[in-house]
Amino acid sequence: MPPTPLPAAPVTERPAHRDGNVLRWLGGYTSSAIGDNVYYLALSWAAVQAGTPAQAGVVTAVSAVPRALLLLGGGVVADRHGPRRVVLGSTGVRCLLALTAAVLLLTTGPGLWALGAVAVLFGIVDAVFLPAAGALPARITDRGQLARVHGMRGLGVRLASVLGGPLGGLGVALGGTAGAFGLAALLIGVSLPVLLTVRVGPLPPDDAKGRGSVLADLGDGLRHIRRDPVLRPLVLALALADLGFVGPMNLGLTLLARERGWGSSGMGLVLAGFGVGAAAASLLLAWRGRIPHAGRVTGVTGVASGAAIAALAHVPSVAGAAGTALLLGALAGLSGALAGALLQSRAGSAYVGRVTSVSTLVSFGVAPLTFPVVGWAVGAAGTAPVFTACAAVCALSGAVTLGSRSLRRAELPR
Repeated sequence: MPPTPLPAAPVTERPAHRDGNVLRWLGGYTSSAIGDNVYYLALSWAAVQAGTPAQAGVVTAVSAVPRALLLLGGGVVADRHGPRRVVLGSTGVRCLLALTAAVLLLTTGPGLWALGAVAVLFGIVDAVFLPAAGALPARITDRGQLARVHGMRGLGVRLASVLGGPLGGLGVALGGTAGAFGLAALLIGVSLPVLLTVRVGPLPPDDAKGRGSVLADLGDGLRHIRRDPVLRPLVLALALADLGFVGPMNLGLTLLARERGWGSSGMGLVLAGFGVGAAAASLLLAWRGRIPHAGRVTGVTGVASGAAIAALAHVPSVAGAAGTALLLGALAGLSGALAGALLQSRAGSAYVGRVTSVSTLVSFGVAPLTFPVVGWAVGAAGTAPVFTACAAVCALSGAVTLGSRSLRRAELPR
């Protein structure tokens, strides 16, 4: 039986923040993102209860391995079958995995091996989900609204990071770790009926999507990136930005707070400052809808983000660090959202999933695996040199952007 055709997105352009179709997508995306945050908190809490801190660290990081290995293939799947269909299917599986963890905790009290197996399976599904979720905005709105949609998506991410921790803690307090996993399953599952109502644009013809082997289609996507004078440096710049940013703002910030004696409350203030800055940048894009000279602004804010990361390690007070983090959040948030909008507006319609998978490979697959390296380097040389080295990598992403004439002059569609 042939699949039922997907409903077409409207062809009349309207502001994304007034488009019910986009708002439904945003609601489903945000609910799923909050569920992800609750899931990872529940996983880390269960792993800490079942083993040593080192073992818990392995369990929480193990999902990054299959994600890194399979993410590019996930982009092929998204392009072949359409991001909406892949998002719906993978969201259902992710909900089922969180629910399975809750049931296991209620019935058997699983050890580290069971938790690790759930984490690995979640990482495998994520490798398919993430490229499709990243490619979906290009199917639900007009090209001229992509920057606004990426700003709205950034607001959803910030809301998820703010609510995920407290909701996960509430789930643990009321129902134990099983309750937190159950809450994660509920939040991820709630996004399914919402996303079912989202209309999407038509898929490219079969001959454009490709029907060779996965490797052949992946190679075709990589050639598409390599041949485009904007995509080629943009993907490199995004990779460098992620490599320079993820380590300092995750494990590095924890180690910096311990070294300075800020405590968990001080670290929370710094993270709050970053979140406010990033939310402000997302709100600006959601409101304005288009930033002139997008390529040039992306490069300048990328270089400035590197400078802010370096400054963060040299600010002695919590208040100063929170202010620096606020600036960093605004710069990195604006740079990242503009880069994402440029990426999707430039990628061919048949290649959005593959281009998205390549551009997010470092942030979701490779960068988390660098945490042990960051921890070792901080132990050997201290936080300031490590932050400075990561800042240089981040600033290099801006230099790549500004150094490419095509990317520097790139504009978002009107």
